Amino acid sequence: MAAAMELRCWGGDWGLPSVHTESLIVLAYAKFSGAKVTVSPIDWTWKTLTATVPELLCGDVAVHQPSQIVNFLRKQRFNADYELSARQGADTMAYIALLEEKLRPALMHTFWVDAENYVNLTRPWFASRSPFPLNFIVPGRLASIALSRILLTKGEAPLHRITEVEGKLYSDAKECLNLLSYRLGTATYFFGNSPTSLDAFVFGFLSPLYKAGLPSSPLQSHLQQLHNLTSFCDNILALYFNADRPCPPPPVQETMDANLQKLTQLVNKESNLIEKMDDNLRSSPQHKPHRVDPKPSEKSSTPA
Repeated sequence: MAAAMELRCWGGDWGLPSVHTESLIVLAYAKFSGAKVTVSPIDWTWKTLTATVPELLCGDVAVHQPSQIVNFLRKQRFNADYELSARQGADTMAYIALLEEKLRPALMHTFWVDAENYVNLTRPWFASRSPFPLNFIVPGRLASIALSRILLTKGEAPLHRITEVEGKLYSDAKECLNLLSYRLGTATYFFGNSPTSLDAFVFGFLSPLYKAGLPSSPLQSHLQQLHNLTSFCDNILALYFNADRPCPPPPVQETMDANLQKLTQLVNKESNLIEKMDDNLRSSPQHKPHRVDPKPSEKSSTPA
């Protein structure tokens, strides 16, 4: 008998099962793949400071980060991507990388750096979900992490200050939203008639921006003009996160050894890509590669 799975994540609000992008990704993928997961919000606990969410617990195993959790669920045969072709698998990795590079920095800025949004929405929400005295610590800590990550990834010369990178952040994010809207078109999901991991990632990135009551957000206004993307979010919420109706059953997964092997290779590539991105973020910007001296045979002779 398979071990029970528990998912620790931030709780929900604004009509969403969670206000946290990474937690939303995992919650959506679990629904799409039919994985039975017990959700344990960390709200009002000391884990708001100490936990790394989302965190999937299964027996003695603890898995973090959406890409790693999705990979783990696939290995447990909860695979929403098993019908994808090799080309669609490659497209999935490309679009997830696009979300991470182009949209995530603007989302962090919108919720954690924009002063009006932070003071009126983000800080009060996370403070209200943290126990005393963490309510004075957690919001500021998360804001500091967001600002550092933005400057680390986007603060390249000659743009060193947050005010200098804002324009580039939102230009890239709007371009990303436009590309997603064009790719989705009039379809319900990005690939076929059933949601896949790409749908889970897009849903996790877009839904907080779409549903939050932000007092100041040109990016939210831009998203609201892309009606196919907002309908995409509304459809997933209505079908998979509606307490009044059961979730649609996941696709029947037949034995397809060749496809499963092919998709496993794609999953490993995707996981390695996300891990490399995270490693780059954690590495110091002052890090320099080791100098490699040329071989003696390669040195040019100097005339006497």
